[in-house]
Amino acid sequence: MRSEVRVPALPESVSDATVLTWHKQPGEAVKEGENLVELETDKVVLEVPAPRDGIMGEIKSKEGDVVQAEDILAIVEAGTAPAQPAKQPAARSAPTTPRTQGATSDKPASGTPQKASAGAALVTPSARRLVSEMHLDPAEIHGTGRDGRIQKSDVLSYLDQREHASDYVVPAEVEAMVPAQPIPRMSGEAGRPEQRVPMTRLRARIAERLVQAQQHAALLTTFNEVDLKAVMELRAKYKDEFEERHGVRLGFMSFFVKAAVEALQRFPVVNASVDGNDIIYHGYYDIGIAVSSPRGLVVPILRNCDHLSMADIEQGVAEFGQKAKDGSLSYEELTGGTFSITNGGVFGSLLSTPILNPPQSAILGMHKIQERPIVSEGQIIAAPMMYLALTYDHRIIDGREAVQFLVTIKEALEEPARLLLRV
Repeated sequence: MRSEVRVPALPESVSDATVLTWHKQPGEAVKEGENLVELETDKVVLEVPAPRDGIMGEIKSKEGDVVQAEDILAIVEAGTAPAQPAKQPAARSAPTTPRTQGATSDKPASGTPQKASAGAALVTPSARRLVSEMHLDPAEIHGTGRDGRIQKSDVLSYLDQREHASDYVVPAEVEAMVPAQPIPRMSGEAGRPEQRVPMTRLRARIAERLVQAQQHAALLTTFNEVDLKAVMELRAKYKDEFEERHGVRLGFMSFFVKAAVEALQRFPVVNASVDGNDIIYHGYYDIGIAVSSPRGLVVPILRNCDHLSMADIEQGVAEFGQKAKDGSLSYEELTGGTFSITNGGVFGSLLSTPILNPPQSAILGMHKIQERPIVSEGQIIAAPMMYLALTYDHRIIDGREAVQFLVTIKEALEEPARLLLRV
């Protein structure tokens, strides 16, 4: 008996998907529920599980093919895979998780020298590809998967630690950031290498939405700066107790989300969106948190932020960061939102003009915290300052509202008691 592996129902507004990576090859044993293939849409990567136990049969849609819902991807035949040759190392027969089955494939990762099969079996396919692209030594990476297997998240954590092993302090939400997509190997004549590679579906969608924002909104950016001394002192005083009680680190993002909600409640038009000739005012506060992932920028949504505690916000940001690293953000987590926050400061950006995330009408840009001289009570002192940027749609938001909105955030952060007292 044979079973067909079909493209699952795609999220609303997604018409097709691209076959990204096969984790099984014909002739290999599969188990029901095991991830066989990943499909990339313009928002998320979908995993397609095996419908039953059996043997991988014909693959009908190759990597790179564009498929639609209910298209046949492959066939799973009934039966059991033949016993492995005795020369294979013991690691090949060890139980594996669905994500690591493809590591036993005879197909080597592109551009990766073949190693001993036992070593290859301890690296998942997605991790092996990233190791190859970044020219890393797997022996330096600690694997957290079953039997010590190196997963993609382990490689990204290793890169994250290496990237941020610097001599200055960055916000705690840097944990939610991962290195950008690596540059592919170059080819061409000596001294003038180049390579043409197609955009991923996500990158193409990002490009489309950014151009859409530029073409269909009247973008304007206003700036201010905030003294974060009070916030930093509050974090330093309570961060250990906060983490012990709530199981999550106290970062800066929860302060900014709380301040943004306060400002949005005072200036509802900043939380609104344009629909034709109408303005839609939203009575809820779903805030997008821009996160860098290996596939590009994604903006998962924290829902109902006016009802969330600071611990809830920090937990949500941490979960988004981990899911972005693993590529497991769902379509629902990336849909909607009434306002966004992006933090280029974790990469060292001192000042920037963020671009709207349509159909939202405003986005707040955070930047690097840097000690600068300021005048306080007639004295010149050094203070931890951050530039803030608010890009907004001037079609519905006037400059007065945008400036006052940003001033509200500044006041709330410089005097955090305002967030508690609502003044």
